[in-house]
Amino acid sequence: MRPTLNSKFRYSILHFALLLIMLIGITSFTLPIGQSHTAVTMMDPQDTFPVPQNVPNQLYYLQRTSNTNTVVYALNMKKDGSLDADNPVKVFWIRYPEGGVQKDLSFIQRKFAYGVTHKDKGDGTYTINMVAYKKHNLTLMKSVQDNKYHMYTLINNRYAILNRVFIRIDPGGSLFKPNVIYIELKGTDMENGKVIVERIKP
Repeated sequence: MRPTLNSKFRYSILHFALLLIMLIGITSFTLPIGQSHTAVTMMDPQDTFPVPQNVPNQLYYLQRTSNTNTVVYALNMKKDGSLDADNPVKVFWIRYPEGGVQKDLSFIQRKFAYGVTHKDKGDGTYTINMVAYKKHNLTLMKSVQDNKYHMYTLINNRYAILNRVFIRIDPGGSLFKPNVIYIELKGTDMENGKVIVERIKP
């Protein structure tokens, strides 16, 4: 039996829909139960940004909506392999648009934007605060599981290893007071090992 004109039309529409789904690779399609239409959810930009790879002693990294330049927070180790207690965390750029080169932060960036302060608690642990958001405490200490330093913090009121900070910045702010929409913390839940995410509105 030869296909009718209507069936050919339906085949064309189906072919077009499948092609569209293949082309839009970064879009996830979900069909809610009991609904006949398709809801489209676009990926957040932070999930498309490059992830720092093979960075020695990396603790976590920070990215922003403005570009893919990434701030890395790493252990500051001495030549003898011990942690520098006077400056336990070093901070630097990975400039992906420039081929992934590493560069130091400028004085203003270190003091007012992306730098950190620390307090030695005297028991091998340190309280760390980011200068741009001092009210959220981080804790640098060794894990009893792997005997390595990690950066710990509360994410959704659960103790977690911090892996990434992402800052959503929209137009309308200034250099010293950007229009921050949210700060996203992403880490690993210490209890169950699952990925955990929280968005904070400053």
